Amino acid sequence: MAALCRDCLTVAARDTAPGRCLSCGSPRLVRHAELLDLCIAHLDCDSFYASVEKRDDPSLADKPVIVGGGHRGVVSAACYIARTFGVRSAMPMFKARKACPQAVVIKPDMAKYATAGHQIRAIMKDYTPLVEPLSLDEAFLDLTGTERLHGQAPAATAAAIVNRIVAEVGVTASIGLSYNKSLAKVASDLDKPKGFAVIGRAEAVDFLAAQPVSIIWGAGKALQRRLAKEGITTVAQLQAIEENELLARYGAMGQRMAQFVRGEDPRRISANRPTKSISSETTFHNDIADGEALKKILWRQADRVARRIKSAELAGTTVVLKLRRADFRILTRSRRLPDPTQLADTIYHEAAELLAKEINGTAYRLLGVGLSGLVDGVEADPLSLADPGGGRRADAERALDKVRERFGTEAIGKGRGLR
Repeated sequence: MAALCRDCLTVAARDTAPGRCLSCGSPRLVRHAELLDLCIAHLDCDSFYASVEKRDDPSLADKPVIVGGGHRGVVSAACYIARTFGVRSAMPMFKARKACPQAVVIKPDMAKYATAGHQIRAIMKDYTPLVEPLSLDEAFLDLTGTERLHGQAPAATAAAIVNRIVAEVGVTASIGLSYNKSLAKVASDLDKPKGFAVIGRAEAVDFLAAQPVSIIWGAGKALQRRLAKEGITTVAQLQAIEENELLARYGAMGQRMAQFVRGEDPRRISANRPTKSISSETTFHNDIADGEALKKILWRQADRVARRIKSAELAGTTVVLKLRRADFRILTRSRRLPDPTQLADTIYHEAAELLAKEINGTAYRLLGVGLSGLVDGVEADPLSLADPGGGRRADAERALDKVRERFGTEAIGKGRGLR
């Protein structure tokens, strides 16, 4: 049984210290028979948005914190104290407030979270180029071959990455270590927060057999309900079904389930996994039908998308408008641009034209805007003879960006964004 100290990173091929690390005395030991042989890791920060808020305001350390907005919005993140009251991500805010009325509710600051996320990603890439981001605070890492580079086992490198994130970014993270992506992701959820869990080859099938079908990555509520109707609630029941039968019943997802429940996942970690879109949306406290009111909100969303896409050094070729009616029906409209853009002004004007066609007395409870068809930022907003004023608008917006970089995002803005 090998052992790793998560504090001093000492690795022992044989665990001779059942209680504490022999080198530093820390009790934070990870023990596993396959610890030195596993190279695929999944890193997931612990309640990321809420952790960033607690980092910036130490008075919140021992308080339940919910990141979200409005009475009709949803929870973006809940700290682990708030979770003990039953608060969960994506829960409607009115339910979260009812479950934990003493919680401190903070409006999301995506620019701040993006900055922390970029720091985290840079730390991961210091150790391996094979980083596949899933979100700002979550990624797969392939640590194969890093032992010679860093002079330590991949398990120790994973612990070192988490320690640097804590020291330099000020938030905690959990690690899952295994031999493929699916099991690494499962492992990262086993010991949260501040966890380090391992799933090896020898135990994988038996470990999975005891789990509910909800553990399957990608098995949403609809599939879980369908499986339950057919009497299938555990992975062990799926393990008893042949792959061909699962494929016939559930299509491509059936094949994926067949692989997962047997501890198989042929996917490799891709460092070039593209971001498909960047968007922003808001749910209103009261339904809104007034076109001018919707346009003011649209500008703020377009401005937010522009800041995010500039930060990511990308540009978008298609503007997407999203509306949700009072009856919860979602409307999506899109328009292809002649050139990729990063500019809030361009995003807003294109989306406003799409919005104008939907202003007909219908009341909406949500409005969002985004950019898809993402390309490298160097392709953004070329000068065009068809739009001679475009260069001046672009220069003006970039001047605003410089002021915001120095004094904060609320330091300056356009009049159309005033509440």
